[in-house]
Amino acid sequence: MSLRRPLLALVNSPQKSTVCFSCARKLARAAHRGDRSFHHALRAKQVVVAKGDNVDRKFFWQNAFRRDQAGQSPEVHEGRVQEVLMSREGAKQAKENGQGASTTADVALAAEEPPHRRRKRIKEEVAAAQAAADAPLPPDASSTLSRSAAAAPAQSWKRTFSTYLALTKPRLAFLIVLTTTASYSIYPTPDILSTSAIDAPSLSTLTLLFLTSGTFLAIASANTLNMLFEPAHDAKMSRTKNRPLVRGLVSKRAATLFAVASGLLGTALLWEGVNPTTAILGATNIGLYAFAYTPLKRIHLVNTWVGAIVGAIPPLMGWCAAASQYSTTNATIADPASIIQEAKELLFTEQAAGGWLIAALLFAWQFPHFFALSHGVRNEYASAGYKMLTSTNTPMAARVSLRYSLAMFPICGGLSYYQVTDPSFLVTSSIINGWMLREAWRFWWFNAERGSARALFWASVWQLPIALVLAMVQKKGLGERLWRGITGEPEYEDEWDDE
Repeated sequence: MSLRRPLLALVNSPQKSTVCFSCARKLARAAHRGDRSFHHALRAKQVVVAKGDNVDRKFFWQNAFRRDQAGQSPEVHEGRVQEVLMSREGAKQAKENGQGASTTADVALAAEEPPHRRRKRIKEEVAAAQAAADAPLPPDASSTLSRSAAAAPAQSWKRTFSTYLALTKPRLAFLIVLTTTASYSIYPTPDILSTSAIDAPSLSTLTLLFLTSGTFLAIASANTLNMLFEPAHDAKMSRTKNRPLVRGLVSKRAATLFAVASGLLGTALLWEGVNPTTAILGATNIGLYAFAYTPLKRIHLVNTWVGAIVGAIPPLMGWCAAASQYSTTNATIADPASIIQEAKELLFTEQAAGGWLIAALLFAWQFPHFFALSHGVRNEYASAGYKMLTSTNTPMAARVSLRYSLAMFPICGGLSYYQVTDPSFLVTSSIINGWMLREAWRFWWFNAERGSARALFWASVWQLPIALVLAMVQKKGLGERLWRGITGEPEYEDEWDDE
């Protein structure tokens, strides 16, 4: 049996006047498909096609079928299109001027906008909102100080002070000094802080002064060398294009002298006022940051891990400064063996576990903090030639951030396990760590979109200082000593009688 529709059916169609016999034969031949089953056969009158309804490219342009179905003439349709376009422009201008959310133009736009254009518009609006949410963070402190120095009169003390202070990256330097001091304070000792530099030199105010001053100068040297090696690359980024060397506020020779002087002075203060081990750690940090981390930023993605090691060393410096009271070795520069022996006692004994845990806390913290910070300027990092994980593989950066945010919990638990802090620290630190973990999870789940990167950055900004303050407040035995001091209860010591 033939599946071809008889031509007689076309002739007897109600619309037979619209199609000639020759065209009807062509339409019948085109409508035939050999693989169509019987129950899918078209009715005879479905084959009849009006001359004015020939399917052409206009069918797919701007939903032209609406015009035909509504019976509008081309002139009326074009006028309506122009009206909708004008309404759309009016809606955009009203939105920019802050006018009401609902206007006549919005209603006309929603009623006449084709579906495919509406989807495209919504997608563009979502992309614009995402770009606004992930806007680059404000310039760093060095750039702000550089603008202040440039506005000051030439040769003035304010201009000079602001310029050299900008070379130190003051916010970063302050954070590093804070971690060093916190580690020094968290160290478990019988007395909280002694005012005598003779009875307990490692816990004296004089030792603390040497520690903070020497650490700040060492960090200032490292940061200045970092700026000295990459002014051409800093000029390509919005956050760093106003730094002193980029703007020419200080010469390279003056910056080099400042870096060398601050590095030597800081190391000397740590050596003489604290101990040789702390001074060696400070000098090592300068070398790692300036001569390893800085060039690696343009070579390999491992630079972030090297930078995390640099950030983990200052807590070890503070711990060694406090732990030197247990050292039985008098380390001197004339006896290198004594320096090695002191380093073993301060860094590789059971008492050093707390220092390594605080260093691990700083190491883990830097990944979610830096990846969230660099995500907003990832394109600038790439254009400046930096090899950053957020620029090359954002999903991996999000996974790394989530992984190290999870590591915060066992690290804080280890501080309680080794009796550096009270057991209650495990509970209180879990609250602030949970906040950071939540933001890191959103950073991973949304692939750094929907403002998750910015939320993680601010969570990391608050998480670290709060965790360190909690560790200092909940230091092992501190609460008990304070309670005895308030109530006047004597501190009894266990007496062992030999029998």
